[in-house]
Amino acid sequence: MKNLSNDPPPGVGPLMIKNVETNRSYTIARNPEWSKMKIPGIPTPTVDTNVKIQSNTQAEATQVLQNTADIFDWGDSIPPALLPKVKSQASDRFATIPFTSMYYFFLNVTNKPFNNALARQAVITGLDRQALSRIDSGLLDPACYFIPASMIGHPQKPCPYGDPAAKPDMAKAKALLQKSGMAGEKVTVWGQNRSPRKEWVDYYTSYLNELGFKAETKLIADANYFPTIGDQKLHPQTGFADWIQDFPHPSDYYLLLDANSIQATNNQNFGEVNDPKIQASLKQLNVIPSSELEANASKWETLDYYTAQQGYAAVFGYEKMPKFFSDKIDFDGAVFHPVYGNDLTTIRLK
Repeated sequence: MKNLSNDPPPGVGPLMIKNVETNRSYTIARNPEWSKMKIPGIPTPTVDTNVKIQSNTQAEATQVLQNTADIFDWGDSIPPALLPKVKSQASDRFATIPFTSMYYFFLNVTNKPFNNALARQAVITGLDRQALSRIDSGLLDPACYFIPASMIGHPQKPCPYGDPAAKPDMAKAKALLQKSGMAGEKVTVWGQNRSPRKEWVDYYTSYLNELGFKAETKLIADANYFPTIGDQKLHPQTGFADWIQDFPHPSDYYLLLDANSIQATNNQNFGEVNDPKIQASLKQLNVIPSSELEANASKWETLDYYTAQQGYAAVFGYEKMPKFFSDKIDFDGAVFHPVYGNDLTTIRLK
């Protein structure tokens, strides 16, 4: 695989990427050839979109609230301190949309302390997902399973290490850690320097210390975070990760736990999980087309419950995404797509 951020592929649809300045800006422009194609059912865009890379979500949201920017990045979270003002001052141009996404802390199973199953169980048992949701202004639905609730294959059984919507059993978590023999181990927690991800990682580090580890946070700039933790030379112990649906199939999520995903650079299997039972299941399930998912849902559910039992990742929630525009945009006419978020072909000026 090759990163094409600096040299994007040519546009073959209604929009194309131009004027890329790495980690600074780019333009999503109308494709001049689109009008010749005349493909029914696909809107013809009316505006070009100039995108500015902004790591400060407070500034990003404030600019849209004050109409000095027009579209808030739906993949970001509006800071809790600003959300009441957005709801009160921009209620006609703001909404939260349930989305197929999954947020988790990866646990690297190839080295201490998380090569120990009891240590992983301890982390998951005591994790306060309600606290993590509060950090995200309540837009995070507490969860424990890798396959999101809105996707076929999500297990129907109770979570194996406690109800994610309830107060966690910290005493049990500490007992598990003591039993594991990993108490006192040093842990580096990797995270993005971006709200609320930074705050999630701050909570997680504090929690690991309370649990009995010696944890410290290592924050990385947004643009460099995933390439950094995806470098196999580092073997990062634990940290923040997320996944947003690319296509409506559980195999999209299990890319993150597939041993075939492990590679020297741009690694996506951050926990370096290589479980023969998962590999055998994926060999059978990945080839099942979406049209046959309903008939095979129980097989995916069995696999995902097994994964939760093994504690390969500390899943903590599924998020609602913000649709938030300036007052120049026709809010009701803009489509929020269940996979791609803001459909820029439907953006219209009032």
